[in-house]
Amino acid sequence: MKKVYAMLGMAMKAGKVASGEFSTEKSVKSGHAYLVIVSEDASNNTKKMFSNMCKFYEVPRYFFGTKEELGSAIGKGMRSSLAITDENFAKSIKNGLEQFGSRAE
Repeated sequence: MKKVYAMLGMAMKAGKVASGEFSTEKSVKSGHAYLVIVSEDASNNTKKMFSNMCKFYEVPRYFFGTKEELGSAIGKGMRSSLAITDENFAKSIKNGLEQFGSRAE
């Protein structure tokens, strides 16, 4: 779990994270997102919106962490959604999530 947060921090420092609902949605729809993470405590509407959007645009989507944990991992306030915009970061974060037992949908 710590590995995933560390990778999110590195991706953020490299400028490869879009955070917040608007930015996440924009990167999915523009084809820049390789991975979407939605916090487990996001609203049902947010979860449903990203589930449907990611399914349509064929972007892997994971539910992971809380808004607070995701925000602090990237050095920001609370965030309910993040998009990883780099393929290599996305692969390693995905591996970390799957080791933790999270599943893509």
